[in-house]
Amino acid sequence: MERVRFKSLDVFRGMTICLMIIVNTPGAGADPYPILDHADWFGFTAADIVFPSFLFAVGNALAFGAPKEMAEGDFWRKTLRRTAIILALGILTYWFPFGHMTDHGWVMKSFSQTRLPGVLQRIALCYCCATIAARYLDVRGLLALSAVLLFGYWALLLTTAPPAEALTKLGNIGNAVDRFVFGLPHLYHKDHDFDPEGLPGTLPAIVNVIFGYLAGLYVRQHGPSRPVALRYLAVGIALLAAALAWNPIFPIGKKLWTSSFVLLTVGIDLIVLAGLIAWIDLGKRKFGVRFFEIFGRNPIFIYWVAMLLIMALEALPVGGGNAWGWFGRSVVQPILPGAPGSLVCALGFMLLCWLTAWALDRKNIIIKV
Repeated sequence: MERVRFKSLDVFRGMTICLMIIVNTPGAGADPYPILDHADWFGFTAADIVFPSFLFAVGNALAFGAPKEMAEGDFWRKTLRRTAIILALGILTYWFPFGHMTDHGWVMKSFSQTRLPGVLQRIALCYCCATIAARYLDVRGLLALSAVLLFGYWALLLTTAPPAEALTKLGNIGNAVDRFVFGLPHLYHKDHDFDPEGLPGTLPAIVNVIFGYLAGLYVRQHGPSRPVALRYLAVGIALLAAALAWNPIFPIGKKLWTSSFVLLTVGIDLIVLAGLIAWIDLGKRKFGVRFFEIFGRNPIFIYWVAMLLIMALEALPVGGGNAWGWFGRSVVQPILPGAPGSLVCALGFMLLCWLTAWALDRKNIIIKV
């Protein structure tokens, strides 16, 4: 099977990174627009589509990497190496900036308080599991595995905690597993010590990658044509309907990564991809394509750079606080108060990250993480 580029996928990946950075870096001094803030527990906002869409894009790219066509040794070496690198980047990011200056010199930051689960860590685990599944299972096997993961996760939550606590933030089994495996000091502390990227929630997230792989495999076989776009649209609508039908008994929620959330996000991703095929591949339109395509060429690296940069700004002391907080409160908010100012900060930071992506693209540098 010939290896071809799928421009709509590159744009989709770039759109995902763009929105991910905007959602993660609201300006200080005001709350962001509610649609750009994650739902507190159950529910859905535009911010909630970002991470599952990135996993879907990882699966798309996996289809073009052709895991079935690689030699056995090369496959395992490449898969485990990439998994280890992404895991390490995620853990090192939360440890960053590794220390701070005191009157007595440089003091290292204790690793005992470093968060171990995280976005990059979940990407690594989902990539690893989905890649192994894609190599050894056919399409029917992958669909069966997806069903097992989605229904198995539902059953796991409902059968391992009292009914009144099974789907609560601190009462679900995932919270107990993460505290046992990682220990409380290594978890996310800003949301009642519940970690939204914990281990059990990674199981249904694997399905986002698998469906992305199946979508990429289908377009690789048939090309970005009108029938492909229509089938994406039809399947996407069917998954949306299934998610809404499941929602009353297994509510849609990103932080718990419920199975209905998986169906909803995959459905949205397929509909968006159908629209991109119609806009780019069939309509031959170019507006906005190059901007997002540049973002999508080094997605994991750009996301990692964005995380390090915002952490560095938040660690840099300025005006009795940090540089990022000072810029939002003292520079932007007096000119543009409230949510608009918060959004302007996020857009400016996103464009700064885009310039990094543009510099790499200009020199045709692809950093394979």
